[in-house]
Amino acid sequence: MKIAIFGLGYVGSTAAGCIASQGHMVVGVDPSQVKVDALNSARAPVYEPGLDELIAKAHAEGRISAAVELSDQLDDADLAIVCVGTPSGVDGAHDMSYIAQVTRNIADALKADRSKPLTLAYRSTMRPGSCENIIWPIIEDALGDKAAQVVELVYNPEFLREASAIADYFNPPKIVIGTLGGQPSANMHALHEGIEAPIFEVGLREAEITKFVDNSWHAVKVAFANEIGRVCQNLDISASAVHAIFKSDTKLNLSAYYTRPGGAFGGSCLPKDVRALQYIAADTGSATHLVDSLIRSNEAHKHHQYLRATEGLERGAKVLLVGLAFKLETDDLRESPAVDMARKLLEGGYDLDIYDPQIEPENLVGQNLGYARAWLPKFDDLLVTREQAESGDYAVVIATNRLIDTLSLEGANVIDVSAIP
Repeated sequence: MKIAIFGLGYVGSTAAGCIASQGHMVVGVDPSQVKVDALNSARAPVYEPGLDELIAKAHAEGRISAAVELSDQLDDADLAIVCVGTPSGVDGAHDMSYIAQVTRNIADALKADRSKPLTLAYRSTMRPGSCENIIWPIIEDALGDKAAQVVELVYNPEFLREASAIADYFNPPKIVIGTLGGQPSANMHALHEGIEAPIFEVGLREAEITKFVDNSWHAVKVAFANEIGRVCQNLDISASAVHAIFKSDTKLNLSAYYTRPGGAFGGSCLPKDVRALQYIAADTGSATHLVDSLIRSNEAHKHHQYLRATEGLERGAKVLLVGLAFKLETDDLRESPAVDMARKLLEGGYDLDIYDPQIEPENLVGQNLGYARAWLPKFDDLLVTREQAESGDYAVVIATNRLIDTLSLEGANVIDVSAIP
């Protein structure tokens, strides 16, 4: 294919070298004369190990060039990749001026009578909705009713680390291709041919948010590791030994477990141990701001789920809560998010019934009984049988776990809390 790359910084230059090495024809476009001259002289515009060699080889074979201005490069191009910067503004939002400008330049250069659509892919990190609300209107303004026939809009985030960008390009953790409606893109598949990685074909917004999620998670990991390191150092504990133990657990610690958006955390372990670590950290002067925020974040999520579950529900409406215990097939009520949901429903003025066959008030003892009574003093009056649950006329049924699958509630308005992110 013939591919135009807009922006010859670290992302664009690496893409240019790697794509050209795969046999494609590449033309780079950048307003910096210095970067353009470097590429046209068979040198990488930025330093990245191995990139000079890729670009020199592609240049010698006549497969790579660059220009400071866009002229007719797109007339016979199959694909254009935008890699311009989106720096932070003073308020933290991305500065989208470079994106808007390069989009205008591209839209103005495109001919409405093209023989085939141009696949226009963006790799610049930008707020979800930018493709639809900023980029596409610019394209439509220039091309009118022909826009959808001339341009195939794509968001294709990159996952490159400086100093290992070439290896990351050819061995990515995943390939994310966002399009309008999540439709497959033949040109994007051709671009990634020969690269082995899971491919996710999603909508534009799902693709746009990917880098925010990934990078924020990486930041959380770094901050968490350093907070634990401070606690360990202040307690004369080997942080490296603790890390070796922690990372060895790939079943729970380094895995997909506990990363799916849904229910709040609760039970007898997580809240208790988080609070204890907060105390230890404060007692040793370790300043664990991330850990300190966990309980507050969890409480905020419980309230968020309550608001979503009762959205549009009139005060006094009859509600069935299915599942009161922390988990299915248990009667453990200690710090169960479902207990908080029940309390909020009562405080909101709803007529509440609760179905959980494992909960038998006369069998609850110790902290289990104490927690339930503290938050729901008369919860035993709220419990109903299976027959009552299935025959009740409820405005909404709120499911907190898979206990809902054991009930026959045909036609009921069921809201699954675990599906509320």
